[in-house]
Amino acid sequence: MDYQIEIKQIVDYPRCRIYRSFFRDLMEDRNIRTNGSSYLFYYMVLCSFANFRSSNRRIEGISYLISPGEWICTLSDLSEWFRVRFQHQALAILDYLQAEHYISYCKLARGNLIKFTISDWKENNTWLEYNYPCAKDIGFFFFPISIAHELISLGRCSEMDIVLDLWLHAIYNDTQIQGSDIGPVVYFRNSTKNPLISYSDLSSRWGISKASVSRLLNKLQGIGYLSLVSFSGRHGSVIYLCNYLSTMFAISDVMIDKEEVSMTFKVPIHIPDDNSVLDNTSIREEQIVIDASVNSVSDKISSVSESHIRAVIKKVAGILATQGLSCCECPKTVYKLYSLSDCKGSELNYYLSISCPDGKTHYRFEIALHPLDVARTEPGTTTPEGRLA
Repeated sequence: MDYQIEIKQIVDYPRCRIYRSFFRDLMEDRNIRTNGSSYLFYYMVLCSFANFRSSNRRIEGISYLISPGEWICTLSDLSEWFRVRFQHQALAILDYLQAEHYISYCKLARGNLIKFTISDWKENNTWLEYNYPCAKDIGFFFFPISIAHELISLGRCSEMDIVLDLWLHAIYNDTQIQGSDIGPVVYFRNSTKNPLISYSDLSSRWGISKASVSRLLNKLQGIGYLSLVSFSGRHGSVIYLCNYLSTMFAISDVMIDKEEVSMTFKVPIHIPDDNSVLDNTSIREEQIVIDASVNSVSDKISSVSESHIRAVIKKVAGILATQGLSCCECPKTVYKLYSLSDCKGSELNYYLSISCPDGKTHYRFEIALHPLDVARTEPGTTTPEGRLA
């Protein structure tokens, strides 16, 4: 039998799956700095090495039994994992995590070996009874979101802490979260169901300045960790993660189209009055047909001019073309716009018909435009806010 699989990630799930191979790549990436005081990265390093089942490890001729949730390593290895220069710095990190009851550890072989235990490992990960060696560069472990919130709030986040925070809060294809159907979007579970977030909020969350937030997000976008979609004014930004789908679900990653994101989140579309800007498209004016009923709707105080309506149609056609609607790339396609009778308040609803000249292919869409307050826009521009249904 044939089956169709639909993959969804539920936002209410209390833990996130972290693949060890992904985490090892992060540990080796020297472009991302680790100098911070939130301890999220350090704690996840220890979790990534913890056993799922008991095993024996032989070091310098001595065999040590390591139970689930534990691991044993040299102090020099620990310093290398934490990216600290001195061993006493690595011990200071362990002391803090132990004082906060995240781990417990002891020194062996006159202090040259460290054996640590993750305190709540059994509550979040499978505890296997049989003995078998546990590979450290394959498989995955579960990390609780609540602990991520606790560690992030401890102090100033490093670049590595921020990358992990973004990864832990990525949501894909969840009907509750706006924009997650486009790609894996970062949502910090603030009960709004909207992933739009400002640099001010990120500054407060990560303990760094807004300028540092801007520099870091642009840096991470430049090295291929995320795709940043920023909007004008106080609307905020949307963060999509790169390589998330291939890592988490072993499926092809998607390209993020900023115009499509703009329509999904109903943010302003700035249309200048310069006609040369409006006509900068492959769609000719004769392809657009506006019904006479639209002019009666445009008589309202909160109306949109015909030239701007035509510009919006061209933008919608461009978005649909990027989504795979090949008719929007044809020079013979006809776009017909009609007004709908259910216009309420300042929102103007339109019916858009897209048809090919053969008469066999026909698409129907609903467009809602809400002209924003001109006082909040730049001089000489209007900002109709569009929603494509």
